[in-house]
Amino acid sequence: MSSAAISSRASAEKRWAALVSVGVACAMTALKVVVGLLTGSLGVLSDAAHSALDLAGSALTFLSVIISDRPADWNHPYGHAKVENISAFVETGLMAVSALAISAEAIDRIFFRPVALRYSIWPFAVMGASIVVNYWRSRQLSKVARRYGSEALAADALHFASDIWASVAVLVGLCASWLGTVEHVKWLRYADPGAALVVSAMILIFGWRLAWRAVGALTDAVSPELHTQMVDAVRRTHGVLGIDQARVRRSGSEYFADVTLSLPRQLTFQRTEELVSEATAAVQQVLPGADVVIHTIPRSTVAESLFDKVRAVAARNNVLLHDVSIEAFADGLHVEQHIEVKETMPLLEAHRFVYGLEQQIRRELPQVGSVLTHIESEPATIEAPVRLAQDRRIEQHLRDAAANLPDVVDIHEVNVDRVGDRLHVTCHCTLPDAMEMRRVHESITELEHRFKLECPEIDRVLIHPEPASDNQHRQ
Repeated sequence: MSSAAISSRASAEKRWAALVSVGVACAMTALKVVVGLLTGSLGVLSDAAHSALDLAGSALTFLSVIISDRPADWNHPYGHAKVENISAFVETGLMAVSALAISAEAIDRIFFRPVALRYSIWPFAVMGASIVVNYWRSRQLSKVARRYGSEALAADALHFASDIWASVAVLVGLCASWLGTVEHVKWLRYADPGAALVVSAMILIFGWRLAWRAVGALTDAVSPELHTQMVDAVRRTHGVLGIDQARVRRSGSEYFADVTLSLPRQLTFQRTEELVSEATAAVQQVLPGADVVIHTIPRSTVAESLFDKVRAVAARNNVLLHDVSIEAFADGLHVEQHIEVKETMPLLEAHRFVYGLEQQIRRELPQVGSVLTHIESEPATIEAPVRLAQDRRIEQHLRDAAANLPDVVDIHEVNVDRVGDRLHVTCHCTLPDAMEMRRVHESITELEHRFKLECPEIDRVLIHPEPASDNQHRQ
């Protein structure tokens, strides 16, 4: 099933759950109001007021669910999910007002204006039915709220759960009051307003819990445990030097993570992208489906060699660097390097650019006494070579030069191309498997030098080294 289909299904299920809650709250409120007025029970009327709040809260929840499911736009780049948190917070205000009103009426009946109750079976029947219905609705709403992370539905479920205990308190109050009337125990006549006080206290307790959650969501509060788990998961990503910053915020059921990582500065863009992908996956293991943004900061490491530091300066200036060599003299280190610049760049501009780069190397590496840079042009055009029929004379000169080098096993796949008025030669050179790359480079350089002495008309030679065990052309 596509993500759009899943989102549509979730929206429909949340709306249906909220709509059913509105209908249930409306029916229970009406029943309790009628029975409360007929019997004069403040306990029943207080529970009716609580149900009326549930009705208002359910209607607010229904509207907030509709709004929160709207996609993100220019004014709300993180979506509209926080509308559910606002809805939950408003509901807590309504709960607090009703609790104070119920308490005021209960105190008035206890100390100033006692009210005689008219007993019948209906209050007990209505309160019993209320307990059953509220239990059913609370479980259904909690299930949907957990499945989709809906704060508004969770608040609605909490309202129905509080109604259960409120109804129990009212039933106890009604029974005690009725028993006081039958047994002529005067102090039990206060059981009904006493039950109303219990209901109001429960409304305040549940409302406080709901308000605390809503305020936490609106102020982007995240549990320290969740934050620690995310940081630990990212820190375990191989190649990450450190975490400079890690922030998480929640909007409805969605999490947004903003992480800044320190990475070795000699990494390529491709490797950096791979590490970012791995770190993103690590965050989403802790926060499934989270929207993750990762920033990277290049850092030097204690394991960096002098060559790494020189290359880092070139990379920072966005130039290609190769053939770096460092020699130690009495007055300090001497760096030689080859740098490629655009082939259309004027010499004066190229010289100034390279001079600035050399100054940066000296500042970062005080032990370097001098820097010598060979400036090369970086081709900006795609050439169209013409492959010539293999010149046996050129190939033979190449093989003769290779035969005088003891490390070279063989030469194969020799090609001679003409690019404009220049000749280019390419070939594959087989060398021992265990030969170190330093020796490989020396052998290839020596082969190229000897070959060009025999064939000075050759402009460029490209030799590709291969290990002997992978050679399929050995003769």
